[in-house]
Amino acid sequence: MQNTMSLARARKAILLSLASACAFAGLVATPARAAFPDKPIKLVVPFAPGGGTDLVARTMAITMGQELGQPVIIDNKPGAGTIIGTDAVAKSAPDGYTMVMATVAHVVNPSIQPKLPYNHEKAFAPVMLVGISPNVLVVRADSPLKSVKDLIDAARKNPGKLSFASQGAGTSAHLAGELFKNLTKTHITHIPYRGAGPAITDLLGGQVDVMFATAAAVGTFVESGKLRALAVTTATRSAAHSLAQVPTIAESGVPGYVADSWYGLYVPAGTPADVIARLNATAKKAVQTDAFRKRVESEGLVIQGGSPQDFDKYAKGEEARWRKVVKENNITTE
Repeated sequence: MQNTMSLARARKAILLSLASACAFAGLVATPARAAFPDKPIKLVVPFAPGGGTDLVARTMAITMGQELGQPVIIDNKPGAGTIIGTDAVAKSAPDGYTMVMATVAHVVNPSIQPKLPYNHEKAFAPVMLVGISPNVLVVRADSPLKSVKDLIDAARKNPGKLSFASQGAGTSAHLAGELFKNLTKTHITHIPYRGAGPAITDLLGGQVDVMFATAAAVGTFVESGKLRALAVTTATRSAAHSLAQVPTIAESGVPGYVADSWYGLYVPAGTPADVIARLNATAKKAVQTDAFRKRVESEGLVIQGGSPQDFDKYAKGEEARWRKVVKENNITTE
């Protein structure tokens, strides 16, 4: 009897030891998630360096890095109307260490691109709407085109001869130009680039005639006199000092014309809510710094901020608005 009880106690001790070992192994196999962030964060800009999106991203990245205690590194991935860079983020791990600085192209591409390499509705989670700004219709300083009327007259006289540059197919600048063509019944050839920087270089060099560009991209060139602004694309005139006297396209003879530009942060879908909240809070601080305000407000950007939910609602409204414009005006990437 005693031997039987001793054997039972031994078996029980063995079972308890095995249970403890399994529990310990489980703890080792699934460690707690490290405090975010514990390594550098990548901010993808789906354009070439030197444009408005690049400027906004780099200015924000400095303060965000300081607040987070880890560097925020800009990764320029231009091409395919922002799809190359956007797709890279869609396929990144949903851990908060990869973001994209999106523009209106993010919500327009589903309407004008027959096939996207990612599921637009399911691949991303919003972080924050950074700001909204006008696009600006600009020409080089020595251009014979002095007004919107001059451009319309020249385009009607020589259909297809004039060209307009944009920072890429499907971008706000591309749509601004296509909407202009449709409302004015003109034919102006679209020349897409892999970012505003290369497009501005060719505009200054005379390879293209006009450009629809974000105010952040061309503001300094307008102030320096290298480019002349003919009009802004917003419903009202810009409050930016360099653009305050520039008329809107609507008041220049194209009634009903409006084509805003904007910037916003996204991360891959599935990113933990607490990580998104941390990025949102940090981004809010970044856009409220004096350094950011002075850099972007002088070029027409109206700073936004707000919650991820606010940005999601705004972006879905923009997607619906532009889908209607694209369909009604037969806008394509060609």
